[in-house]
Amino acid sequence: KMKLKISGRELLSVPTQVFGLDQLQVLEMSPERESCLRYRMELLPQEIGHLRNLTCLYMDSNNWKKIPAEIGTLSHLERLTLSNNSLSSLPAEMGALQRLHSLHLANNSLTELPAPLCQLRSLAFLDVSDNKIDTIPSSIRHLEKLETLLLLFNSLESLPDDVCLLRNLHTLWLGNNHLRSLPVASGELVNLDWGYNYCSCNFEGNPLENPPPEVCSRGPEEIRAYFSSLRRI
Repeated sequence: KMKLKISGRELLSVPTQVFGLDQLQVLEMSPERESCLRYRMELLPQEIGHLRNLTCLYMDSNNWKKIPAEIGTLSHLERLTLSNNSLSSLPAEMGALQRLHSLHLANNSLTELPAPLCQLRSLAFLDVSDNKIDTIPSSIRHLEKLETLLLLFNSLESLPDDVCLLRNLHTLWLGNNHLRSLPVASGELVNLDWGYNYCSCNFEGNPLENPPPEVCSRGPEEIRAYFSSLRRI
C-alpha cells in the first residue's frame, strides 16, 4: 500500500502537494498518542476528494471543525478516524461510504447520531463516546453488521427498541449517560455479557431503574424474564 504520514508540531493545514498523490491508500494526519500533541488543522480542503484510492484516513487530535461533502467520494474508504476534534456535525454525503467498517468520532461536539451514519451497512465499529448526543435514531437498525457501539459519556436518556435488532453486537458501552431504563427487547442481544467488567456491555454511571443493574448483570435470559414478568402484572 502507498502510505503517507504528515506530522509537525505547528501543523496548521494539509500541504497541497498531498492531493496530487492519486494512488495514495493510507493517509495519516494524527500525532502519535504518546506525544500528547494536538495539531491545529481546522478545515479539511475539498481536494480530499481527489484521493479516490484511500482506504484508511486517520485525522484524530486536530481541530477539525468541518468535513467537506467531498469525503463522500472516497468510495474505497474502510477506516476513518476523527476523534478528539471540534466537529458538531457531519456531511450527509458520508452515507455514500459503503465500504466503511470502522468509524471513530469520540470526543467531539456532536449532539445527535447523524442519520447518514445509519446508511453505512458495512459498519462494524462505531465510537461516538464523549460527545453531547441525546438521541439515537430508529434508523440505527440498518447497521446490520455492527459489532461494537461505544456511547459512553453522552446525554442519552433512552435507547430506541431498534438497538435490539443489532444482533451482531458484541460490545455495547453505555456508561455515564442518563439512562433510567433499557428497551424491553434488550435480552435479545445475546452476544453481550451484561457484566460490569467493561468487556462486552457496561452501563455504570446511569440512574438505571428498569431493569435494575443486578438483573442486567445476570445476563440476557434474566433480562427477558424480568420484562416478561412486568407484562404479566
